[in-house]
Amino acid sequence: MNEVDKAISLIPGVGLKQKHVGFEWGPGDILVYETNFKLQGPGFPFVHVVRKDEDIYSPILRKLFNESHHIFVGLQNIKDDMPSKNKKPQFVSVSKNYRSVIRACMEELQQVAVSTQDTSLVAQYSNQVSILLAIELIWNLCEVLFIDAAPAGILLLHLLDWVRLHKADVDEKVREVLQSESPTHHHAYWEVVISFVLQGRMDEARQILMKQANLQPASRPIYQLMDSLLQKMPIFNPGSTQTLTEFDVKWRHWHEECDRYLQDNSFASNRHLETICKILVGDEDTMLEHKELLGTWYHFLVSRLLFFHPTVKPSELHYYAQSSMDMFLDSRSAPEPLDSILLAAFEFDLHQVIKDCSIALNNWWFVAHLTDLLDHCKLLQSHNLHFGSNLREFLVLEYASGLFSHHSLWQLAVDYFDHCPEFGRVYLELQIERVPLETERKALKVLRICEQRQMNEQVRSICKIMAKRALSNNRLGSALSWSIRAKDAAFATLISERFLQDYCTRGSFSDLDLIDNLGPAMLLSDRLTFLGKYREFHRLYGEMRFTEAAKLLLSLMTAKIAPRSFWMTLLTDALPLLEQKEVNTYILYMLTDLNIVTQENLSLTGIYCQV
Repeated sequence: MNEVDKAISLIPGVGLKQKHVGFEWGPGDILVYETNFKLQGPGFPFVHVVRKDEDIYSPILRKLFNESHHIFVGLQNIKDDMPSKNKKPQFVSVSKNYRSVIRACMEELQQVAVSTQDTSLVAQYSNQVSILLAIELIWNLCEVLFIDAAPAGILLLHLLDWVRLHKADVDEKVREVLQSESPTHHHAYWEVVISFVLQGRMDEARQILMKQANLQPASRPIYQLMDSLLQKMPIFNPGSTQTLTEFDVKWRHWHEECDRYLQDNSFASNRHLETICKILVGDEDTMLEHKELLGTWYHFLVSRLLFFHPTVKPSELHYYAQSSMDMFLDSRSAPEPLDSILLAAFEFDLHQVIKDCSIALNNWWFVAHLTDLLDHCKLLQSHNLHFGSNLREFLVLEYASGLFSHHSLWQLAVDYFDHCPEFGRVYLELQIERVPLETERKALKVLRICEQRQMNEQVRSICKIMAKRALSNNRLGSALSWSIRAKDAAFATLISERFLQDYCTRGSFSDLDLIDNLGPAMLLSDRLTFLGKYREFHRLYGEMRFTEAAKLLLSLMTAKIAPRSFWMTLLTDALPLLEQKEVNTYILYMLTDLNIVTQENLSLTGIYCQV
């Protein structure tokens, strides 16, 4: 967890009375308040904000979250009824896609770290790069051991690729040597040759060695002998017709030949070539003398298998892994978390890998996506948690919950919740209510998400919040639109009243487009119906359709949906219609017949006088 202690935000009023400060955790931040308890002694109450998912605030790492979201959604769409043998290549491809996104972010972080002048940012970026390196290392190993599930023979080839990918300093050293004025006299020349051999890159080792052989004609025979051994080293080819047993026999013959030359002291005249020959026969002590070239115990493990047991089976890996770590690491120092995670992977203890990664890493991104992929590979089906959810869903829910605290990444979290069948909807309902609705645009996004998932309670809640906010800002049209969407009859009635009050004050309606296009929505409440019909009366009158206008006006009176306070306005609206001969008698007859008006209020409006 990262403590954010650089920026200090003063909370108005807090601390003035020397009181203790209390706090309550929220989905992404905390609520701070002053208590009734006095501080003991001098001091000022500070609150240090601690976040678990600080990485979501990194602009570069947000690309990781966005890109991996697309991969995650695509993975969920792989059909369950597809035969397993057809799924495996797809799962391997998904795994490689995840790793390519990790590496792209890692490279961008490295570039930014080089270009920035801020030392604190350099340290931050370097830390993030080291974390992504570890993540990609673990993921790649899990891909080899679990997702691709390479068998004996192919397994070592994949492990060699794994080591080569994560030991890039060899290639940097090669460039340095080859670009020097005299590569063969460079201090790192033999380090490069031995590094190539330790990684099984025999062709490259031979090319470098020939530079030395060409400069020493007298020693050329032993260089040619070493070249022959490196060239003849059998490498298993999964695409050939050769069986694993045939390869093993051939490899043993080659191994015995290397041992013979070593016993015959064929390379005694050149200590470097003798060292290489000792490595070829799998001499562990010689390999351990070159710890600085190996770098890690797992590189030592792979090199050890290459020259001692290239047909290692997956079930045998745990023995070699544990012994390699014991041999390589200083017995006085405890293994690092990364060592424990890799060892658990070599022991095929997936749940321990996930558990250790959850503890060691500073966010849920890695464990959520890796566990989801492993679950699709049917490797975690038997592992359920004590509170009812399975491991995959628990981790995806935790990751998605963290995304919800970010102002833009929360939209990605929705898809993660959608693919958690047991508790995803419950989590989404709780989290969606906490999304701050700063703008109508954002509110519409949240609303659309809720409507697509038939989350009716949340739809009503959002619409009510936005309607009240619009009303408080005197935006009647927006308030009415939100209340209609919420199907809130009481609030629609209140806003309709406000529209009518505004009409009485100003003599005209605002938001005509909205009122003209209410359609069936006007049936939500009597007052809204009256508002819509009353506006229609004005439209008919404006179009000089006086008879239709008169009939509509009378229907509003007879339906008794007009507020009493508005009756005099309706009667006043009837005055201009009396000037039309075809409607005045009809209006008066209907008004008096229905007891809506009397002689008294007719005279008040001037109607009686006209009659």
